[in-house]
Amino acid sequence: MTTARSTAEIKSIILWTIAMVFLAVVVFWCAYLARAVLLLIYCSVLLAIGFSPIVRLIERQTRLPIGSARFPRWLAILVLYLGILGVLTLIGFLIIPPMVHQAQSLWTALPDMFDRAQEFLIHKGWLSEHLTLREAVAKTPGSSGNAAGAIAGAVINVVGGIFGIVTILILTFYLLVESAALRDTFLRLFPKRQRARVHHAGREVTVKVSAWLGGQLLLGGIIGGSSAIGLWALGIPFFYVLALVSGVGELIPVVGPFLSAVPAIAVAATVSLDKVVFVAIFFIVQQQVENHLLVPRIMSKQVGVSAVTVIVALLIGGSLLGILGALLAVPTAAILQVIALEMLEEE
Repeated sequence: MTTARSTAEIKSIILWTIAMVFLAVVVFWCAYLARAVLLLIYCSVLLAIGFSPIVRLIERQTRLPIGSARFPRWLAILVLYLGILGVLTLIGFLIIPPMVHQAQSLWTALPDMFDRAQEFLIHKGWLSEHLTLREAVAKTPGSSGNAAGAIAGAVINVVGGIFGIVTILILTFYLLVESAALRDTFLRLFPKRQRARVHHAGREVTVKVSAWLGGQLLLGGIIGGSSAIGLWALGIPFFYVLALVSGVGELIPVVGPFLSAVPAIAVAATVSLDKVVFVAIFFIVQQQVENHLLVPRIMSKQVGVSAVTVIVALLIGGSLLGILGALLAVPTAAILQVIALEMLEEE
């Protein structure tokens, strides 16, 4: 009788283990298929956590014109969104007109610059024949492909990116509106004796993610200010606009600083070839200082994560998810640090 019961228990355990393994595989496979959506949700959660202290500040210190009632939470979030939109609109008005003017000047001067570059290469013996700009483009590898398909793909990527940003902003709005209910629901998943610790860990996560957002803005300000000084010293036109582009580009990890250097180099090209070289050297040096000194130190001080952890997180995040992974690396590392400390803390 005992042997039969033991055999039945063993079979039951084996069947339960197989079922749990199968369920885990199904869950992980579904998560892999929905990874793009999960990344959007994760980005929205991080933004909601980072914006929540600002929203609470607006709620507590702002009064409605009629009566003494405070702003409702949805209105406080709307004020925050309108402030961000206003800043982005101002940046657009400052950047777009001079950039269009400089782009037109560069496009007009491009054939002459191309001819002069070819003459230099032919004189040095590095080029055997003189080509027109159109011939050079035609001989570029991959240029004979389907141009319409490439343009259509680029348009689709841009539209997809815009859709993703709008989705993140909308989802962040609703996460902020329903943050109290979501927090209470999340706490109910844990035993009552653990809820205080989980709540404390959630506060720590909020502080760190908000500090990360502040650190990103601080980095953008430092890069923008140093770019303004450097480009002014080099005698580059529209240095204030180009510095603003650099500051905004700093908020985009990995490729942002390189992309923000392109307008400055293009503007320098309308002045002289020497300016192009000096501007390129300036941005290379600035990028090295930013990568190896500013980011580790500022993020370590703001977020409370060591410089080594920041660098390792950026490397791992970039290798896994590219630009988005690098952007999410530091706040993710901060969240994991809070969770690890809470789990290792003695009762």
